[in-house]
Amino acid sequence: MMQQRWPERLWIVRHGESSGNVARAAALAARQARIDVAERDVDVPLSSLGGQQSRTLGRWFAAMPEHERPEVLLTSPYRRARQTAEWMHKQGALGSEPGRMVVDERLREKEFGVLDRLTSHGIAEQYPDQVEFRRFLGKFYHRPPGGESWCDVILRLRSALDTISLHHSGRRVLIVGHQVVVLCLRYLLEGLTEEEILAIDREGDVANCGVTEYSFDPDPAPGGALVLRRYNFIAPLEDEGTETTAEPAGGGAR
Repeated sequence: MMQQRWPERLWIVRHGESSGNVARAAALAARQARIDVAERDVDVPLSSLGGQQSRTLGRWFAAMPEHERPEVLLTSPYRRARQTAEWMHKQGALGSEPGRMVVDERLREKEFGVLDRLTSHGIAEQYPDQVEFRRFLGKFYHRPPGGESWCDVILRLRSALDTISLHHSGRRVLIVGHQVVVLCLRYLLEGLTEEEILAIDREGDVANCGVTEYSFDPDPAPGGALVLRRYNFIAPLEDEGTETTAEPAGGGAR
């Protein structure tokens, strides 16, 4: 009988609304070429609403029975993700005997390279060749100079999942990351195709503090598999009356 290699339960959460999300929305509304963000993308913090969203979601996890709450919390090193994870941790998301919060750089945001902090208007003005490359190659494979494609993100996430399987099989694991991380993990965990994951992406952005949840099923394959239970779940925010947002990433083009 094969040993279980997956967590018993896995939650993947996008960080709360960031100041970069807010600045990007303002730049697009004004049809500006550049997003007004002074920090490096790694240093962009949560907005005040993003902090509220994170605390609300932390309380939702804390309200679960002790034996159902996450035991392990993994987070992207980006400030907005770490702040989300820290707020959730402080609200008791990991229970009365909280485990460690582990920062894993493989969960970081997709790197936008030369397109960082440009809106779609700015990219069209400054890098029309990249617009054409992206149209020809597709969103999945296009890699801007100095940046990453979705495939690049997927390669590092394969490694992260191997580490999770090695160290946290049979446990309850909570990941805090970014929109592309949520989608690329779905691609890996569900064995999706390029067309299938991009179709999910076209349906709409992942909500800030939206929850994607998997549970272990021993039957689908040798050693079992993680089965999707819900995607982009925002009821925890709505139930407390916390404003929900679903803005694209703070840097680069959607």
